[in-house]
Amino acid sequence: MLKPIAFAVAIFLAALTSGASPNQSTANLKFTAPAGWVEEKPSSNMRVGQFKLPKAADDTEDASLVVYYFGQGQGGGTAANIERWVGQMKQPEGTATKPSEETLTVNGLKVTSVDVRGTYTAETAPGSGTFNNSPNFRLKAAVIETPKGSYYVKVVGPEKTIGKWDTSIAEFVKSFEFK
Repeated sequence: MLKPIAFAVAIFLAALTSGASPNQSTANLKFTAPAGWVEEKPSSNMRVGQFKLPKAADDTEDASLVVYYFGQGQGGGTAANIERWVGQMKQPEGTATKPSEETLTVNGLKVTSVDVRGTYTAETAPGSGTFNNSPNFRLKAAVIETPKGSYYVKVVGPEKTIGKWDTSIAEFVKSFEFK
């Protein structure tokens, strides 16, 4: 009689340590990185994907693309994120920022994206107090709404480099699936 109880306890402990429960979704956002992108080890546990997009011939640096997941109900709403991303791109004095926004459905998931050019001025690391000052940059970002909560994608880099990878970035977005 002890063996069935020990087995049940082992299953219960395995469920606890895996973080899964019968009512918790174990599905995640799945995606396929296009050829030519360099996969990097995510630098934090909030990053579920991190890639380097090699620079265009005339650019001095690569672009970076990060997929974030902060947890269900975390990370802020779509409008607040779009506003924050647009605010990270400054324009010459007196010129209004003109982002391009789009909402589409990809494999049943609502995806809201923004594309903006300018001088990239986001903080180099959250809370660092040090800011980028990178002119002629482009930022493309998206909020992907899933049953498990929103995922966030942000790609930033020199305009020519982002332009080089535009088609691949669109293919990447179209690969999103929640499984």
